[in-house]
Amino acid sequence: MSRRRRFRAREAELDITAFMNLMIVLVPILLLGMVFSRIAEIEVALPPGATSADIPDRPLQLELVIRADGMRIDYPSGVQLKQIPLTASGEYDFEFLSLVLQEVKRQLREKGVEKQSITLLPAPDIDYQTIVTAMDTVRSFKAVVAASVVDAELFPDISFGNAPALVPGDAG
Repeated sequence: MSRRRRFRAREAELDITAFMNLMIVLVPILLLGMVFSRIAEIEVALPPGATSADIPDRPLQLELVIRADGMRIDYPSGVQLKQIPLTASGEYDFEFLSLVLQEVKRQLREKGVEKQSITLLPAPDIDYQTIVTAMDTVRSFKAVVAASVVDAELFPDISFGNAPALVPGDAG
């Protein structure tokens, strides 16, 4: 006599608890590792409007005029301090601009003037990337302090204006 066992057909249960535990741990780790878009902003101010009555009382303003043929540093407003021509390859010389601004900052400190502001005066035909590079250059420079490279402050308060019109016979 043979005994027959009866096998009941059972429905297989799907056990996903191990997978869910893995997802609970993996999703936050992946989200923490993601780099979301990084937005950096620089606060700038427009220069105050000047009337003829304000001009004698106005503080001395440092200006960077950017034109297609080079850059010019004015201090006080409208008085050329240094002309920075284009490099031999026809590009703006931002390294030399940084050195000139460092020297201006040093000389102002020697006179007891703590200047934090500069006005950028780009010509209408200057491209956006040139203006952004000029902003980065006038804000800070790389300096070595205690065997490490740090960003030293130059003129972090940046204002904008339009480049003055060229006078016939004016070189920059």
